[in-house]
Parts: sequence; C-alpha cells; structure tokens
Amino acid sequence: MFKYGLDSLTVTKVINIASGKSNASLTDEAIEKVNSCRQKVETMAASKNAVYGINTGFGPLCDVQITPDETSKLQENLLITHAVGVGNPIDKQLSKIMMICKVHALCQGYSGIRLKVIERIIYFIENDLLPVVPEQGSVGASGDLAPLSHLFLPLLGEGDFWIDNKIVSAKELLAKHNLQPITLQAKEGLALINGTQFILAHTIVGLNKMKYLLNLADVAGAMSIEGYKGSASPFKSELHQIRPFKGTIKVAKRMRMLFKDSKNIMSHEDCERVQDPYSMRCIPQVHGASRNAYYHLNDLTKIEMNSVTDNPIVLSDTVAISGGNFHGQPLAMAIDYGSLATAELGNISDRRSYLLLEGKYGLPPLLTDKGGLNSGFMIPQYTTAALVTENKSLCFPPSADSIPTSLGQEDHVSMGSISGRKFNQILGNLEKILAIELMYAAQAIEFRRPEKCSIIIEENHAIIRNKVDKLEDDRLLKDDINAMVQLVSERAFRVQ
Repeated sequence: MFKYGLDSLTVTKVINIASGKSNASLTDEAIEKVNSCRQKVETMAASKNAVYGINTGFGPLCDVQITPDETSKLQENLLITHAVGVGNPIDKQLSKIMMICKVHALCQGYSGIRLKVIERIIYFIENDLLPVVPEQGSVGASGDLAPLSHLFLPLLGEGDFWIDNKIVSAKELLAKHNLQPITLQAKEGLALINGTQFILAHTIVGLNKMKYLLNLADVAGAMSIEGYKGSASPFKSELHQIRPFKGTIKVAKRMRMLFKDSKNIMSHEDCERVQDPYSMRCIPQVHGASRNAYYHLNDLTKIEMNSVTDNPIVLSDTVAISGGNFHGQPLAMAIDYGSLATAELGNISDRRSYLLLEGKYGLPPLLTDKGGLNSGFMIPQYTTAALVTENKSLCFPPSADSIPTSLGQEDHVSMGSISGRKFNQILGNLEKILAIELMYAAQAIEFRRPEKCSIIIEENHAIIRNKVDKLEDDRLLKDDINAMVQLVSERAFRVQ
C-alpha cells in the first residue's frame, strides 16, 4: 500500500498504481499535513496583506488584490480560462498518472488545498473516472497550465470524462455518481494547475517503455549477430573494464549472457574474419550510451515525482514563497537527451538490418535463396530507414526554445511538454524498428541451421516463429510486421 505524501514514488510504483496492481491511500500523517497547511492559507486569505495566488490575481495581474468575497470566483475562473488545450486527447493512462502525481505532491503539505478536494481526485483515480485532456497547449512553465486545467475542470462539473472509449460530460457523470461539483476556495485553483504533472506523466510512461526497449535492443543485436555469424569477442569484460562507463559495462555483460553456450557463435571462433562492422561490434558503446541517458533521466524523474511543483509554496501563517518550482527545465533537458538516446537505438538497429540483407558470410542477398522472382526482405528496411529519419527530425530539443507568455511575466519557458510528447513518439517508432530487425534476425538464423544459438536466443526465435513463419516465397509482409510490432508492444520477448 503506497502512502500519498509520505512514501517515495518510483516509475514502477506509479505504473502499478495506475494499472490497479497496487493501492494507494491517505494516512493520518498526510491528512494532518494537508489540514495544517490549509489553515495557514485561510489565515493569509483573511489578511489585508497581499499574498500572491491567495488574495491577488495571477501572472501580470499579481499586483491586483482580491477581496474575500471574490476568492472563490477567482479560483474557478483560473481553471476555466486556462483550459485552452487543443489537439487529440492524451492517452487515458496519462490522465490517471497525472492525477496520481498531483495527489502525491499536494499531500506533502505545502500547497494549501483542502482535504475534500484531494479526496475527490482520489475518488476519480480509484473509480477510473479519467478526465479528457488535450495534448497541446502547455509551454512547460508556470507548470502545465492548460492540460492541468482540463484535468481538474471535472471537479467543478465542467469538462469531460472518458467512459470506456466514449467522452461523457462531467456534469452527467458526477450526477451518476451522486457527486456535487466542488466550489474552490483560496489558493486551490492555483495549486491544481501549477505543476509539472503533464511533463512528468509523459516521462514516467516513456521511461517505463524505454527500460524494456533497451533490453530488447540488446536481444535484437544479439540475434542479428547470431544470424550474421559475428564475433562475441568485442563483449569481453576485460575490454570494458578499462573504459568503465556504467551503461557500457551493463550492455557488455548482457551480451555475454545472451551468447552463453551458443553453438552457432562458437562454431566460427577461429574463422579468418578480423572484425565486424560497428553496428555489431560497438553495441556496448552505443546501447550503453543510451542506457546512461536512461539512468540520468530516471534519477531526475524520481526527484520530480516526489517534489512540490506548484506555486506559491506555503510555509507559515504569514509566509508563502512565490518561486519557480513549476518550471519544467530540470526534466525538459533530460527528456531531450533521452529522446536522442532512444533515436540512436533505432539508428544502429536499422544498420544491423541492412547488414543482414547484403548477402555476406553465408547469407543470401535479401535473406531469400530465391532472389530475382522474389524480393525477400528488401523492402521492410525502407520502413526502418523512414522511421529512423522521422526520429532524427523529432530529436530537435524543444527545451532549447522559449517563447515569452503572460505579457512577459513568464518570459522564459521550458517547452518540456513538447519534449515529453516527442519522447514517446520516438519510443513508438523504435518499437517498430526493433520489430523489423528481430524479424530479419530470425530469418538469418534459419540459414545457420543445424547450429543452435544460445538458449535465450532460441526461445525468442520460437516466440517469433509462433507468429511469423520463415519466408520461403514472397508474401504480404504487412501482416508479419504487424504481428512483430504486437509482440514488441506486448513485451512478449524474453529479455533477461
């Protein structure tokens, strides 16, 4: 049982809570912190002293003081006016993760929101009442204002929910659950829509996928080397201990595990070939560099998901600090690094697929022994080439850009929301690139029979053959590619 506001979140914990594998709850300690901070806000709201976000306007209107009678309307207007997102709705899982992360941040006792608002959000989470959130509109500073506004409009009875795959108005669904809309009070609208939860949710989902694809890339590389009859010597421990990058050492160790007891690899240890092309020989260095980027992004994400990122931060009855914890730059730059690392996994995978088509070292050109009449596997590599180039174009770092907003009050923004969306697009393309390499590698291994590969490679070869037959004569490969992509997306392969 995860305890909001007290325990530490990790990517795995968030994914498990969102998928229903783990439960999360409020504790007496968290409730005490929330109520204590709320009392401080109410004291400041009743004061004649101007305190940003509590009894003043927002952004360029921060010098305009608001009367107590206007406070509720101000907070509701904040959500309504900031809900200006456009584009397709984000995945429902992302909406749920955003709410989980927001609850955890609010429960740390610095945001000044009432307990009843947090409890309503938890009700949404536990009952899969997932708000509809457009994917575009956040610049990633002052938090993810537009998407968070859409996320929490249903608290007011505005906006929409997903029910299965249908969009239903919040008014209709709240009535169905016998829930009354909540009237926001001082500071609450700002606490809800200030924060980095849109950026954070995309990062969490991306990291969860990237972890698997890093391991699968090693498997695909090993299968390609088996099919190519490449050398296992570049993965020896002694080589990597003298250049001990964490990711490189990890990948080299995994490659040794993937080749363990391979009769096919051992059958040509004394051949005359001196070395393999870089895309096979340098797998530890290239895959390892991508792992280093993963480690870095994962470490920063752990900090972010256990932080308070709204504004202002309430410290006492008289002190509320207006700072910049909502700025997305700490994650945005690292997400862009992760995008580059992901794209490179696809880049080197495409090169290995190409090598398997060249017709060298006992493999027939295009992986078909009936060339001429048959094109074999010529054309799927066009697809990987297109996906690799698309990923390269997606690697422009949004965090390098900034466009001032809010009449210059918000004069530097992170664009981290765009970074997060692009990160997941690149990961989706990588799934397809690796699926095609695995299909190629399985075909290449057929030409090495009767030699057997390692146990783990043979298991993965069997997983492929259960869905995709060896190519003898040309056939519609679209179905094969779709089956391979499904195997990858369902995480059907053994990667450990």
